[in-house]
Amino acid sequence: MSDTAERVKKIVVEHLGVEAEKVTDNASFIDDLGADSLDTVELVMAFEEEFGVEIPDDAAETILTAPPRKMSVV
Repeated sequence: MSDTAERVKKIVVEHLGVEAEKVTDNASFIDDLGADSLDTVELVMAFEEEFGVEIPDDAAETILTAPPRKMSVV
């Protein structure tokens, strides 16, 4: 797993309180990991802080509905 993927996984585990094993390439933040609307906002903010970027709202929507591995594509 790449460093970027590991960092994303760590953020997801910490913010959603899920087991690391549940955060897979095919897991959806909302459907599989149980994130709600507040969780998704917090995840985007955490990703922005961790990676030193600003994520536009339309990109955030894509990130949050795609599997975690898609993060490196955006």
